[in-house]
Amino acid sequence: MLIAFNKPFNVLCQFTDSASRRTLADFVTVKGVYPAGRLDYDSEGLLLLTDEGVLQQRIADPRRRTKKTYLAQVERIPDDKALALLRRGVKLRDGMTAPAGARLVEEPDWLWPRGPSIRYRRNVPTAWLEITLTEGRNRQARRMTAAAGHPTLRLVRVSIGAWSLDGLRPGEWEVRQAKGRLR
Repeated sequence: MLIAFNKPFNVLCQFTDSASRRTLADFVTVKGVYPAGRLDYDSEGLLLLTDEGVLQQRIADPRRRTKKTYLAQVERIPDDKALALLRRGVKLRDGMTAPAGARLVEEPDWLWPRGPSIRYRRNVPTAWLEITLTEGRNRQARRMTAAAGHPTLRLVRVSIGAWSLDGLRPGEWEVRQAKGRLR
């Protein structure tokens, strides 16, 4: 079984928490499924859960270089130099990242408002980037945009391999076809 879940902002990617934060158990009622990979507490979007160990391994294994695509709202408008840096790879404290797909996009009209909303600063414009990563480093998209001079304000994962959000609203989940192709 494979479940696609649209993880809301400030939800922990596990089923229990000693600090009483919201967890997957507050949304997903199916027993015996586990996350295939991670999505940070303060990030939103697609999380895959499965009860199949082999599928979980296939999705989460960094050696498979599964593409994960994000929408990132960043401070200021990145120029061609900043985008080229993301596309080449960025030097972080834990080494060079693999090249990423990076392009400016318009804010999607289907994107839900985030609660709490992003801090608005009248003198600092924001822009949206579509970023595609093939690594799974901790907070990688956020660290890469910050290194390029454009800190991430909001991060929404829209796809993992061939699976996408496909209209799921925050907190919604559905069973999907597990035979999707990883890319």
